[in-house]
Amino acid sequence: MKHFDAIVAGVGGVGSSTLYHLARRGLRVLGLDRYAPGHDRGSSHGKTRLLRHAYFEHPDYVPLVRRALHLWEELSRLRERKLYHETGLIQIGPAAGSVITGVRRSASEHKLKISDLPPREFTKRFPGFHLPPNMDIVFEQNAGYLEVENCIVAYADEAIRLGAELRIGGSVRHWRIKGNHVLVDTESDRFTADRLIITIGPWANDLLEELCIPFEVRRKPQYWYEASDSVYSADKGCPAFLYELPEGTYYGFPVVDRLGVKVAEHTGGSRVVDPLSVDRGLDQQDQKRVETFIGQYLPQVRRRCTFHSVCMYTMSPDKNFVVDLHPGYTNVAFAAGLSGHGFKFSSVLGEVLADLVTTGKTDQPIQFLRCNRPGLMVTDSE
Repeated sequence: MKHFDAIVAGVGGVGSSTLYHLARRGLRVLGLDRYAPGHDRGSSHGKTRLLRHAYFEHPDYVPLVRRALHLWEELSRLRERKLYHETGLIQIGPAAGSVITGVRRSASEHKLKISDLPPREFTKRFPGFHLPPNMDIVFEQNAGYLEVENCIVAYADEAIRLGAELRIGGSVRHWRIKGNHVLVDTESDRFTADRLIITIGPWANDLLEELCIPFEVRRKPQYWYEASDSVYSADKGCPAFLYELPEGTYYGFPVVDRLGVKVAEHTGGSRVVDPLSVDRGLDQQDQKRVETFIGQYLPQVRRRCTFHSVCMYTMSPDKNFVVDLHPGYTNVAFAAGLSGHGFKFSSVLGEVLADLVTTGKTDQPIQFLRCNRPGLMVTDSE
């Protein structure tokens, strides 16, 4: 039975980063996953993920975003490849809605640069978008997108270069504490380690059941459509976008490759009972909702879907991450319930988890994400 300084269960967005940060500190570390890094079976795939600073979900995320971007840029230098692309982001919604209110609050508290765009200026500057009546527009120039699969592969490769081991093909079935060590069972092997980090995404309920946190997994389709390069190309200045509407919140990315404009609904999503058997086919009802949004607000996007994929959101009850040491064991840490807005933080969350299992603390401001907060005991009513 092979022993390690640390085992990382789940080598997706946060797991690959954790593997790297532990290996960087000289630990003998093992990563375990059913699929190879950069796969499309979990929550971290689909070409692009937003990175934004004026964080509408909560202003306490802003320092973590800043550290995350620093670490992504550091990874880009290591790989000699650009992984983050600044395109800007337009966010549209009612003045009293959660998005616009939250963006302005974060910008005010952290002195972030955002611009309120008058409708006439918005229409002239961004002709590929229609504006709903009685909506405000906020533009954040310093937002952009990450190459999601390439980021994961980069962290995993760098971890292996530093001596980490990776075992692919078997799921983690169980873990338990024995003395000062952690025993981890996969479908075919048993390993021991001084420390365990659980970053298992949609499978969080299976390995963190002792926490009694009701994580809910939702199916989330993403779609790509043909569009005019002259209007929607990132190279021509088209930004990413997010609309908070009465019928739902939708977001998307400009044309960055041959697939066209990417569009998805952030709200909603059907419940997933078994992440291994999630339906990855085209759902006509979901697609119709997205195409209705396109028809109303993206007038020069054609109705020919060039590609689609399905990922999963793992929702916490209050829609904020859960990042902490296990309340029963000081040598077990975890990140779970990233709730559909977590990938941009993967770089810093890996650093945080490495801090927690090596020193028991972190300098990063994660108090609002701890597992003993009252909001986790309330079931999401949505």
